[in-house]
Amino acid sequence: MRTAAGRARRDALFLLAGSGTADLAYRITQVAFPLVVLQQTGSVAATGLAGGASGIPVVLSPWWARKARQWVDSGPRLAVVAAVQAVALAMVPAAAVLGLLGPEVLIASGLLLGCGDALATPGRAALLADTGDRWGPDKAVLLLTWQDGIRRAGMVVGPPLGALAIAAGFTDGLLWVEAGTVLVAGLLAVSVTGERSPAIRELPSIRASLVGRSDVLYGWIVRGAGCFTWFAFTLGLSVIGAERGQPGVYVAAGMSGYGVGSVVGTLISLALIRRFPPVPLTAIAWTVVGSCWIGMGVWTTPAAVAVLGALSGVTIVLGIGAITALITWTSAGAQRRALLSGQSVVVNASSSAGLLIGGPVLAVIGAEHTLIGAGLVTCLVALGVLPARRNREARKTRGCQNAEHDGDRDHHVGRAA
Repeated sequence: MRTAAGRARRDALFLLAGSGTADLAYRITQVAFPLVVLQQTGSVAATGLAGGASGIPVVLSPWWARKARQWVDSGPRLAVVAAVQAVALAMVPAAAVLGLLGPEVLIASGLLLGCGDALATPGRAALLADTGDRWGPDKAVLLLTWQDGIRRAGMVVGPPLGALAIAAGFTDGLLWVEAGTVLVAGLLAVSVTGERSPAIRELPSIRASLVGRSDVLYGWIVRGAGCFTWFAFTLGLSVIGAERGQPGVYVAAGMSGYGVGSVVGTLISLALIRRFPPVPLTAIAWTVVGSCWIGMGVWTTPAAVAVLGALSGVTIVLGIGAITALITWTSAGAQRRALLSGQSVVVNASSSAGLLIGGPVLAVIGAEHTLIGAGLVTCLVALGVLPARRNREARKTRGCQNAEHDGDRDHHVGRAA
Protein backbone atom coordinates (compact mmCIF):
# COMPACT_ATOMS: atom_id res chain seq x y z
CA MET A 1 0.00 0.00 0.00
CA ARG A 2 1.42 3.37 -1.03
CA THR A 3 2.12 5.80 1.83
CA ALA A 4 1.10 9.46 1.81
CA ALA A 5 4.71 10.49 1.21
CA GLY A 6 4.95 7.96 -1.63
CA ARG A 7 1.83 9.35 -3.30
CA ALA A 8 3.20 12.87 -2.92
CA ARG A 9 6.48 11.86 -4.57
CA ARG A 10 4.56 10.29 -7.45
CA ASP A 11 2.38 13.39 -7.87
CA ALA A 12 5.44 15.64 -7.79
CA LEU A 13 7.11 13.55 -10.48
CA PHE A 14 4.06 13.78 -12.75
CA LEU A 15 3.73 17.54 -12.25
CA LEU A 16 7.43 18.21 -12.87
CA ALA A 17 7.47 15.92 -15.92
CA GLY A 18 4.44 17.70 -17.36
CA SER A 19 5.70 21.24 -16.79
CA GLY A 20 9.22 20.34 -17.96
CA THR A 21 8.17 18.74 -21.25
CA ALA A 22 5.63 21.46 -22.02
CA ASP A 23 8.16 24.21 -21.39
CA LEU A 24 10.82 22.43 -23.47
CA ALA A 25 8.32 22.21 -26.34
CA TYR A 26 7.65 25.93 -25.97
CA ARG A 27 11.37 26.75 -26.14
CA ILE A 28 11.75 24.62 -29.26
CA THR A 29 8.69 26.16 -30.93
CA GLN A 30 9.84 29.70 -30.14
CA VAL A 31 12.31 29.35 -33.00
CA ALA A 32 9.73 28.03 -35.48
CA PHE A 33 6.66 30.12 -34.65
CA PRO A 34 7.81 33.44 -36.20
CA LEU A 35 8.93 31.62 -39.33
CA VAL A 36 5.52 29.98 -39.81
CA VAL A 37 3.69 33.27 -39.27
CA LEU A 38 6.03 35.16 -41.60
CA GLN A 39 5.69 32.51 -44.29
CA GLN A 40 1.90 32.47 -44.06
CA THR A 41 1.21 36.21 -43.66
CA GLY A 42 4.27 37.90 -45.14
CA SER A 43 4.13 40.39 -42.26
CA VAL A 44 6.92 40.93 -39.73
CA ALA A 45 4.51 42.80 -37.45
CA ALA A 46 2.21 39.76 -37.32
CA THR A 47 4.92 37.64 -35.67
CA GLY A 48 4.33 39.41 -32.35
CA LEU A 49 0.53 39.43 -32.38
CA ALA A 50 -0.05 36.13 -30.60
CA GLY A 51 2.60 36.81 -27.96
CA GLY A 52 1.33 40.34 -27.33
CA ALA A 53 -2.29 39.21 -27.12
CA SER A 54 -1.45 36.39 -24.70
CA GLY A 55 -0.14 38.88 -22.15
CA ILE A 56 -3.42 40.83 -21.95
CA PRO A 57 -5.50 38.24 -20.02
CA VAL A 58 -2.61 37.67 -17.59
CA VAL A 59 -2.25 41.38 -16.83
CA LEU A 60 -6.02 41.71 -16.39
CA SER A 61 -6.36 38.50 -14.36
CA PRO A 62 -6.67 40.25 -10.95
CA TRP A 63 -10.09 41.44 -12.14
CA TRP A 64 -11.48 38.48 -14.10
CA ALA A 65 -9.69 35.44 -12.62
CA ARG A 66 -10.30 35.88 -8.90
CA LYS A 67 -12.72 32.95 -8.72
CA ALA A 68 -11.30 30.98 -11.64
CA ARG A 69 -7.79 30.69 -10.19
CA GLN A 70 -9.21 29.20 -6.98
CA TRP A 71 -11.03 26.60 -9.08
CA VAL A 72 -7.71 25.16 -10.32
CA ASP A 73 -6.93 23.32 -7.07
CA SER A 74 -6.59 19.73 -8.31
CA GLY A 75 -4.91 17.70 -11.03
CA PRO A 76 -8.08 17.03 -13.09
CA ARG A 77 -8.96 20.73 -13.13
CA LEU A 78 -5.42 21.62 -14.17
CA ALA A 79 -5.84 19.10 -17.01
CA VAL A 80 -8.98 20.92 -18.19
CA VAL A 81 -7.05 24.19 -18.41
CA ALA A 82 -4.23 22.40 -20.25
CA ALA A 83 -6.77 21.16 -22.82
CA VAL A 84 -7.87 24.76 -23.42
CA GLN A 85 -4.22 25.79 -23.89
CA ALA A 86 -3.70 22.93 -26.35
CA VAL A 87 -6.69 24.08 -28.41
CA ALA A 88 -5.32 27.64 -28.46
CA LEU A 89 -1.92 26.40 -29.64
CA ALA A 90 -3.42 24.12 -32.29
CA MET A 91 -5.40 27.00 -33.83
CA VAL A 92 -2.29 28.41 -35.52
CA PRO A 93 -1.01 25.30 -37.35
CA ALA A 94 -4.58 24.30 -38.21
CA ALA A 95 -5.25 27.70 -39.77
CA ALA A 96 -1.92 27.48 -41.59
CA VAL A 97 -2.89 24.13 -43.11
CA LEU A 98 -6.22 25.59 -44.28
CA GLY A 99 -4.57 28.76 -45.59
CA LEU A 100 -6.57 30.90 -43.15
CA LEU A 101 -3.80 32.13 -40.86
CA GLY A 102 -4.12 35.87 -40.37
CA PRO A 103 -4.08 38.53 -37.64
CA GLU A 104 -7.54 37.54 -36.39
CA VAL A 105 -6.52 33.93 -35.76
CA LEU A 106 -3.25 34.97 -34.12
CA ILE A 107 -4.98 37.39 -31.77
CA ALA A 108 -7.74 34.90 -30.89
CA SER A 109 -5.17 32.18 -30.25
CA GLY A 110 -3.10 34.52 -28.09
CA LEU A 111 -6.05 35.67 -25.99
CA LEU A 112 -7.24 32.11 -25.38
CA LEU A 113 -3.73 30.96 -24.56
CA GLY A 114 -3.28 33.91 -22.20
CA CYS A 115 -6.47 32.97 -20.33
CA GLY A 116 -5.10 29.47 -19.90
CA ASP A 117 -1.68 30.73 -18.79
CA ALA A 118 -3.25 33.05 -16.20
CA LEU A 119 -4.82 30.01 -14.53
CA ALA A 120 -2.35 27.20 -15.29
CA THR A 121 0.90 28.89 -14.24
CA PRO A 122 -0.07 29.79 -10.65
CA GLY A 123 -2.37 26.75 -10.44
CA ARG A 124 0.40 24.28 -11.24
CA ALA A 125 2.83 26.05 -8.89
CA ALA A 126 0.30 26.03 -6.04
CA LEU A 127 -0.55 22.37 -6.68
CA LEU A 128 3.15 21.51 -6.70
CA ALA A 129 3.64 23.38 -3.41
CA ASP A 130 0.64 21.58 -1.87
CA THR A 131 2.17 18.29 -2.97
CA GLY A 132 5.43 19.27 -1.31
CA ASP A 133 3.61 20.07 1.93
CA ARG A 134 2.18 16.53 1.93
CA TRP A 135 5.61 15.09 1.19
CA GLY A 136 7.51 16.70 4.07
CA PRO A 137 9.10 19.84 5.53
CA ASP A 138 10.72 22.21 3.01
CA LYS A 139 9.70 19.95 0.11
CA ALA A 140 7.39 22.64 -1.31
CA VAL A 141 10.28 25.04 -1.79
CA LEU A 142 12.43 22.21 -3.16
CA LEU A 143 9.83 21.27 -5.78
CA LEU A 144 9.26 24.88 -6.90
CA THR A 145 13.02 25.35 -7.15
CA TRP A 146 13.37 22.27 -9.32
CA GLN A 147 10.45 23.35 -11.49
CA ASP A 148 12.24 26.62 -12.17
CA GLY A 149 15.53 24.79 -12.74
CA ILE A 150 13.99 22.40 -15.28
CA ARG A 151 12.47 25.37 -17.08
CA ARG A 152 15.85 27.06 -17.28
CA ALA A 153 17.50 23.90 -18.54
CA GLY A 154 14.93 23.98 -21.34
CA MET A 155 16.06 27.51 -22.16
CA VAL A 156 19.55 26.15 -22.85
CA VAL A 157 18.71 23.10 -24.96
CA GLY A 158 15.37 24.09 -26.51
CA PRO A 159 16.43 26.68 -29.12
CA PRO A 160 19.26 24.52 -30.57
CA LEU A 161 16.84 21.59 -30.86
CA GLY A 162 14.36 23.88 -32.59
CA ALA A 163 17.02 25.04 -35.03
CA LEU A 164 17.95 21.43 -35.86
CA ALA A 165 14.28 20.52 -36.41
CA ILE A 166 13.82 23.50 -38.74
CA ALA A 167 16.93 22.53 -40.70
CA ALA A 168 15.44 19.04 -41.08
CA GLY A 169 12.21 20.51 -42.49
CA PHE A 170 9.88 20.11 -39.50
CA THR A 171 9.01 23.80 -39.04
CA ASP A 172 5.21 23.49 -39.25
CA GLY A 173 5.20 20.20 -37.36
CA LEU A 174 6.78 21.78 -34.29
CA LEU A 175 3.63 23.79 -33.62
CA TRP A 176 1.56 20.59 -33.55
CA VAL A 177 4.14 19.00 -31.25
CA GLU A 178 3.81 21.84 -28.73
CA ALA A 179 0.00 21.56 -28.69
CA GLY A 180 0.23 17.81 -28.17
CA THR A 181 2.85 18.15 -25.45
CA VAL A 182 0.73 20.62 -23.48
CA LEU A 183 -2.19 18.20 -23.70
CA VAL A 184 -0.01 15.33 -22.46
CA ALA A 185 1.21 17.53 -19.59
CA GLY A 186 -2.41 17.99 -18.59
CA LEU A 187 -3.10 14.27 -18.75
CA LEU A 188 -0.12 13.61 -16.47
CA ALA A 189 -1.77 15.81 -13.84
CA VAL A 190 -5.11 13.97 -13.90
CA SER A 191 -4.09 11.51 -11.18
CA VAL A 192 -2.56 14.18 -8.92
CA THR A 193 -4.30 14.53 -5.58
CA GLY A 194 -5.47 18.06 -4.87
CA GLU A 195 -5.67 19.79 -1.52
CA ARG A 196 -9.08 21.44 -1.72
CA SER A 197 -9.33 24.69 0.20
CA PRO A 198 -12.09 24.90 2.81
CA ALA A 199 -15.16 26.77 1.62
CA ILE A 200 -14.86 30.48 2.37
CA ARG A 201 -17.44 33.20 2.00
CA GLU A 202 -15.18 35.68 0.18
CA LEU A 203 -12.27 34.61 -2.03
CA PRO A 204 -9.03 36.46 -1.19
CA SER A 205 -7.86 39.08 -3.65
CA ILE A 206 -4.19 39.56 -4.44
CA ARG A 207 -4.15 42.81 -2.49
CA ALA A 208 -5.87 41.28 0.54
CA SER A 209 -3.42 38.38 0.52
CA LEU A 210 -0.54 40.86 0.81
CA VAL A 211 -1.81 42.15 4.16
CA GLY A 212 0.78 41.20 6.77
CA ARG A 213 3.22 40.12 4.04
CA SER A 214 5.04 43.34 3.23
CA ASP A 215 8.22 41.40 2.45
CA VAL A 216 6.45 39.74 -0.48
CA LEU A 217 5.52 43.18 -1.79
CA TYR A 218 9.12 44.40 -1.49
CA GLY A 219 10.28 41.33 -3.37
CA TRP A 220 7.76 41.99 -6.14
CA ILE A 221 8.95 45.58 -6.44
CA VAL A 222 12.53 44.40 -6.96
CA ARG A 223 11.58 41.64 -9.39
CA GLY A 224 9.17 43.93 -11.26
CA ALA A 225 11.94 46.47 -11.80
CA GLY A 226 14.23 43.73 -13.12
CA CYS A 227 11.55 42.47 -15.50
CA PHE A 228 10.84 46.02 -16.66
CA THR A 229 14.47 46.59 -17.63
CA TRP A 230 14.95 43.07 -19.06
CA PHE A 231 14.48 44.38 -22.60
CA ALA A 232 17.89 46.05 -22.39
CA PHE A 233 19.50 42.62 -22.11
CA THR A 234 17.59 40.82 -24.87
CA LEU A 235 16.77 43.58 -27.36
CA GLY A 236 19.91 45.57 -26.57
CA LEU A 237 22.29 42.74 -27.34
CA SER A 238 20.38 41.96 -30.55
CA VAL A 239 20.77 45.57 -31.67
CA ILE A 240 24.48 45.61 -30.80
CA GLY A 241 25.07 42.51 -32.89
CA ALA A 242 23.23 43.95 -35.87
CA GLU A 243 25.07 47.28 -35.62
CA ARG A 244 28.44 45.56 -35.49
CA GLY A 245 27.80 43.25 -38.41
CA GLN A 246 27.52 40.17 -36.18
CA PRO A 247 23.77 39.52 -36.03
CA GLY A 248 22.80 37.09 -33.28
CA VAL A 249 26.32 36.72 -31.89
CA TYR A 250 25.96 38.98 -28.85
CA VAL A 251 22.46 37.90 -27.84
CA ALA A 252 23.44 34.24 -28.32
CA ALA A 253 26.48 34.73 -26.09
CA GLY A 254 24.44 36.49 -23.42
CA MET A 255 21.52 34.07 -23.44
CA SER A 256 23.76 31.00 -23.51
CA GLY A 257 25.75 32.29 -20.56
CA TYR A 258 22.53 33.22 -18.77
CA GLY A 259 21.04 29.76 -19.34
CA VAL A 260 24.11 27.96 -18.00
CA GLY A 261 24.35 30.30 -15.04
CA SER A 262 20.70 29.87 -14.15
CA VAL A 263 21.08 26.09 -14.08
CA VAL A 264 24.06 26.46 -11.72
CA GLY A 265 22.03 28.91 -9.63
CA THR A 266 19.25 26.35 -9.28
CA LEU A 267 21.68 23.81 -7.83
CA ILE A 268 22.91 26.17 -5.11
CA SER A 269 19.80 28.26 -4.49
CA LEU A 270 18.03 26.11 -1.92
CA ALA A 271 20.95 26.12 0.49
CA LEU A 272 21.33 29.91 0.26
CA ILE A 273 17.60 30.60 0.46
CA ARG A 274 17.41 28.68 3.74
CA ARG A 275 20.36 30.59 5.19
CA PHE A 276 19.62 34.25 4.35
CA PRO A 277 16.57 36.52 4.82
CA PRO A 278 14.51 36.60 1.59
CA VAL A 279 14.26 40.36 0.94
CA PRO A 280 17.96 41.22 1.49
CA LEU A 281 18.93 38.19 -0.62
CA THR A 282 16.58 39.34 -3.40
CA ALA A 283 17.91 42.89 -3.24
CA ILE A 284 21.54 41.77 -3.41
CA ALA A 285 20.78 39.34 -6.23
CA TRP A 286 19.15 41.94 -8.46
CA THR A 287 21.84 44.48 -7.62
CA VAL A 288 24.38 42.02 -9.04
CA VAL A 289 22.14 41.58 -12.10
CA GLY A 290 22.01 45.34 -12.65
CA SER A 291 25.78 45.54 -12.27
CA CYS A 292 26.14 42.83 -14.93
CA TRP A 293 24.07 44.86 -17.38
CA ILE A 294 26.20 47.91 -16.67
CA GLY A 295 29.27 45.78 -17.35
CA MET A 296 27.80 44.62 -20.68
CA GLY A 297 27.33 48.24 -21.71
CA VAL A 298 30.93 49.09 -20.81
CA TRP A 299 32.79 45.93 -21.92
CA THR A 300 30.76 44.93 -24.95
CA THR A 301 32.50 41.87 -26.33
CA PRO A 302 30.97 38.40 -26.83
CA ALA A 303 33.26 36.89 -24.19
CA ALA A 304 32.44 39.55 -21.58
CA VAL A 305 28.74 39.35 -22.37
CA ALA A 306 28.79 35.56 -21.92
CA VAL A 307 30.55 35.74 -18.54
CA LEU A 308 28.33 38.55 -17.24
CA GLY A 309 25.26 36.76 -18.59
CA ALA A 310 26.23 33.64 -16.63
CA LEU A 311 26.69 35.64 -13.42
CA SER A 312 23.32 37.33 -13.90
CA GLY A 313 21.72 33.91 -14.45
CA VAL A 314 23.04 32.60 -11.14
CA THR A 315 21.83 35.60 -9.15
CA ILE A 316 18.44 35.95 -10.85
CA VAL A 317 17.58 32.42 -9.74
CA LEU A 318 18.45 33.33 -6.15
CA GLY A 319 16.30 36.46 -6.24
CA ILE A 320 13.30 34.71 -7.75
CA GLY A 321 13.63 31.67 -5.50
CA ALA A 322 13.82 33.72 -2.31
CA ILE A 323 10.46 35.44 -2.84
CA THR A 324 8.76 32.29 -4.11
CA ALA A 325 10.00 30.50 -0.98
CA LEU A 326 8.67 33.32 1.18
CA ILE A 327 5.22 32.95 -0.41
CA THR A 328 5.35 29.19 0.12
CA TRP A 329 6.43 29.49 3.75
CA THR A 330 3.85 32.10 4.77
CA SER A 331 0.70 31.05 2.89
CA ALA A 332 -1.40 28.06 1.90
CA GLY A 333 -4.56 27.22 -0.02
CA ALA A 334 -6.54 30.11 -1.49
CA GLN A 335 -4.10 32.79 -0.33
CA ARG A 336 -1.14 30.93 -1.81
CA ARG A 337 -2.88 30.69 -5.18
CA ALA A 338 -3.74 34.39 -5.03
CA LEU A 339 -0.14 35.37 -4.24
CA LEU A 340 1.32 33.14 -6.97
CA SER A 341 -1.17 34.71 -9.39
CA GLY A 342 -0.08 38.16 -8.25
CA GLN A 343 3.54 37.25 -8.85
CA SER A 344 2.67 36.14 -12.40
CA VAL A 345 0.87 39.44 -13.01
CA VAL A 346 3.86 41.45 -11.78
CA VAL A 347 6.25 39.59 -14.08
CA ASN A 348 4.02 39.81 -17.17
CA ALA A 349 2.91 43.41 -16.68
CA SER A 350 6.39 44.79 -16.00
CA SER A 351 7.94 42.79 -18.85
CA SER A 352 5.28 43.99 -21.28
CA ALA A 353 5.75 47.59 -20.19
CA GLY A 354 9.51 47.30 -20.66
CA LEU A 355 9.15 45.84 -24.14
CA LEU A 356 6.69 48.59 -25.03
CA ILE A 357 9.21 51.37 -24.35
CA GLY A 358 12.29 49.32 -25.25
CA GLY A 359 12.38 50.08 -28.98
CA PRO A 360 12.09 53.87 -28.67
CA VAL A 361 14.65 54.00 -25.84
CA LEU A 362 17.18 51.94 -27.81
CA ALA A 363 16.63 54.15 -30.86
CA VAL A 364 17.20 57.38 -28.92
CA ILE A 365 20.16 56.63 -26.64
CA GLY A 366 21.72 53.51 -28.19
CA ALA A 367 22.03 49.95 -26.95
CA GLU A 368 25.18 50.38 -24.82
CA HIS A 369 23.76 53.38 -22.95
CA THR A 370 20.44 51.56 -22.55
CA LEU A 371 22.21 48.64 -20.87
CA ILE A 372 24.02 50.98 -18.50
CA GLY A 373 20.85 52.94 -17.70
CA ALA A 374 18.78 49.80 -17.18
CA GLY A 375 21.47 48.41 -14.88
CA LEU A 376 21.51 51.59 -12.80
CA VAL A 377 17.70 51.60 -12.46
CA THR A 378 17.71 47.94 -11.41
CA CYS A 379 20.41 48.56 -8.79
CA LEU A 380 18.72 51.66 -7.39
CA VAL A 381 15.36 49.93 -6.96
CA ALA A 382 16.92 46.78 -5.49
CA LEU A 383 19.00 48.73 -2.98
CA GLY A 384 16.17 51.19 -2.30
CA VAL A 385 13.84 48.59 -0.80
CA LEU A 386 16.29 47.84 2.02
CA PRO A 387 16.06 51.24 3.80
CA ALA A 388 12.32 51.35 3.03
CA ARG A 389 11.92 47.97 4.70
CA ARG A 390 14.05 49.05 7.69
CA ASN A 391 11.97 52.21 8.14
CA ARG A 392 8.75 50.21 8.01
CA GLU A 393 10.05 47.75 10.61
CA ALA A 394 11.19 50.64 12.81
CA ARG A 395 7.75 52.29 12.62
CA LYS A 396 6.13 48.97 13.45
CA THR A 397 8.43 48.52 16.46
CA ARG A 398 7.73 52.05 17.72
CA GLY A 399 4.00 51.43 17.31
CA CYS A 400 4.22 48.27 19.40
CA GLN A 401 6.25 50.06 22.07
CA ASN A 402 3.75 52.93 22.18
CA ALA A 403 0.89 50.44 22.49
CA GLU A 404 2.68 48.71 25.36
CA HIS A 405 3.33 52.08 27.02
CA ASP A 406 -0.34 53.05 26.68
CA GLY A 407 -1.32 49.69 28.13
CA ASP A 408 0.95 50.17 31.12
CA ARG A 409 -0.43 53.66 31.66
CA ASP A 410 -4.02 52.41 31.56
CA HIS A 411 -3.04 49.66 33.99
CA HIS A 412 -1.65 52.17 36.47
CA VAL A 413 -4.66 54.46 36.07
CA GLY A 414 -6.90 51.51 36.78
CA ARG A 415 -4.96 50.66 39.92
CA ALA A 416 -5.18 54.30 41.13
CA ALA A 417 -8.91 54.38 40.56
